[in-house]
Amino acid sequence: MVKRADARGPSELRAVLRAAGLRSTPSRVAVLRLLSSSAAPMSHADVAAALEEGGWDRATLYRNLLDLTRTGLAHRSDLGDHVWRFEAAGDHEVTLHPHFVCSACGGVACLDGAVIVVPRGAHAPRALTSGGVEVQVKGLCDACA
Repeated sequence: MVKRADARGPSELRAVLRAAGLRSTPSRVAVLRLLSSSAAPMSHADVAAALEEGGWDRATLYRNLLDLTRTGLAHRSDLGDHVWRFEAAGDHEVTLHPHFVCSACGGVACLDGAVIVVPRGAHAPRALTSGGVEVQVKGLCDACA
């Protein structure tokens, strides 16, 4: 997975957490930094594995992910496999963007810059106008093709 460049240092991440009404604990700073530098949404298991050396237990990391989501610093989505995946809200110009999901290996990639237009018709759900829609594109990734 390709990492995004995260120019924010620990002091800036602590300030972001405090501005959102959260205590800036070392584990929250680590989770926010990890999500901000990830090129794709991460599951709780991905986060726990990446931060294993920090010594934080999985329950603490999961609570941090939920807190970041609750305060709008992260988004979570289910890409059809009943696994919540999290990504930092500030990673993308447009907070709602499509994801590519490999139907063979399950890999996930953000499709930043991709524009999907769904014309509103007489039977379109209101969610199309309120932004409450997640778009997923499924197929084979380059490694599996």
